[in-house]
Amino acid sequence: MLKEKPLDYATASAGDLAAALAAGQVSALELFDAAVKTIETKDGPINAVVVRDFDRALAAAKAADAALARGERRPLLGVPMTVKESHNIAGLPTTWGLAPFKGWTPQADSTGVTRLKAAGAVILGKTNVPPNLGDWQSDNPIYGRTNNPHDLGRSPGGSSGGGAAALAVGMVPLEFGSDIGGSIRVPAHFCGVYGHKPSYDLVPATGQAPPTLEGPSAGVEFGVVGPLARSAEDLELALSVLAGPEGDVAAAYRLTLPAPRATSLKDFRVLVLSAHPAASVDDEVLGPIHALADRLREAGASVADHSPLVPDLAACHQTYMSMLLTIMSRRAPGEGPPAQLDAFAWMSGRDAIARARAAWAELFGAFDVVLAPPFGTPAFPHDDHPEWGERSLTINGEATPYGAQLGWSGIATFPGLPSTCAPLVRTKCGLPTGVQIIGPRFEDLTPIAFAALVARDAG
Repeated sequence: MLKEKPLDYATASAGDLAAALAAGQVSALELFDAAVKTIETKDGPINAVVVRDFDRALAAAKAADAALARGERRPLLGVPMTVKESHNIAGLPTTWGLAPFKGWTPQADSTGVTRLKAAGAVILGKTNVPPNLGDWQSDNPIYGRTNNPHDLGRSPGGSSGGGAAALAVGMVPLEFGSDIGGSIRVPAHFCGVYGHKPSYDLVPATGQAPPTLEGPSAGVEFGVVGPLARSAEDLELALSVLAGPEGDVAAAYRLTLPAPRATSLKDFRVLVLSAHPAASVDDEVLGPIHALADRLREAGASVADHSPLVPDLAACHQTYMSMLLTIMSRRAPGEGPPAQLDAFAWMSGRDAIARARAAWAELFGAFDVVLAPPFGTPAFPHDDHPEWGERSLTINGEATPYGAQLGWSGIATFPGLPSTCAPLVRTKCGLPTGVQIIGPRFEDLTPIAFAALVARDAG
C-alpha cells in the first residue's frame, strides 16, 4: 500500500485521516489497530472508553476498506471514533451512569449514531459520563471515575468527560457528545480539545434519552447533541454529517447552514464578555481570553469589551435554572428532590426564551461572535460530595458556589445559540484553558470558522 506521508494517529485530525484513507495512504484496518493499541495502552489510569465494541468495529473497518477499494467515498469512511455512553447503540448498554439501568440495552441506534455509521465512521465504543449526565465530573457507580489526562487528580469535565479525555491523549480523533449545561464545552475546556454545542434543534437528539424515557433526548428544552474533536475543522466535518431534520419534518425541510460571516480574523466584529452576574471567573481563565482579544485587535478585528445590547444575563440565568432543574428532575425520576415548574411557569419560561432570542438577534446585527469563559476555572480536583450545594470552587483565592458556573454555559444554552469551545493556553500547572465562542442562532459555521482562524492565525 502506498505510504506517501506517515500519519501520526494520535494527533491527526479526522479530516486528515479520511483524506489519507481515500488516497490509499493508510487502511481502515491499520487505523483500527492504532486506535485499539492506543486505548489499551493509555486508558488504564484515565478510564475514558468504558464500553468497548472492538469486534464489531473490526468488522466495520474491514467493510470500510472494501468500500474504499470499490471507489466509495464518504465523509468519515474508515475513521475511528467513540460516542458518549448516553447515545443508543444497538447491542451496547445505555445507562446514563445510573445504577438501576445497569445492563439496559437498546434495540436501535440513535439518529446521530445512524448518521455517523452511514458516513462510514468506525465506532470503537462508548465513553464515560456522570449519573444522569448531571455533573462536570465523569464518575458513576457502574463504570467508575474518569481522570483528566493532564492531571489524574482532576476532573476531565462532564458530562462528555470520557470523550474529551479520550481525544486529549490520542485514543480517537472524534467524539459524539451532548450538552445541556456545558457538557460539551466544559470537558473541551478542561482537556484542551475542541467542542461544539450546536444551535438548539439543529442536530436530532432522538435515541439520546434515559432508558425510562423516550423521544428526542426526553423531549427536553435546551438539550443538544454535538461533536468534540482535535481540530475546529473536524467540528464542521462532523456537523455536516449530523445536522439536519429527520422524520416527517425532513419531508418538507432541507438544511443549508449559512456560510461563516467572515473568512479572516480582521473582518470579525467581536464582543468579549468578561463578567457574569451569577458566575465568577479565575484570572487563569480570563487572562488568556483578554490576551486573545489583544491579538485580535492587532490582527485588525473590531473588538468591544461591553455593549448595551447584551440581554439581561441575570434574568435569563434565573429562568434557565428553574427550567433546567425541572428538566433534570424529570430525566431521573426519584433521584433527588422534586423541582417541577407548573404549566404556567413553564410557558412563561418559553416566553422568556423567545425574548432572549430576539435580543441576541439584535446583538448579532452589531457583532459576529461573542467570547466568554467556558467555565470559571481550569480543571478542578475530584470532588466526592454528593450534593452540589456542598461543593465549592476556589476562584482567585476565594471559595465560590459550584453550581453558579452554570451561568457561563447558560449564556448560549438558554437562547439556543451555537457555541464552540477552543483551547488557548496552559496554566502554570500545565492545565488547559479555553474560550467559548458564541455565534448567531443557526449560524454554527461562524463560531467554528472563528475557532479555526484563531488556531491558524492568532496562536
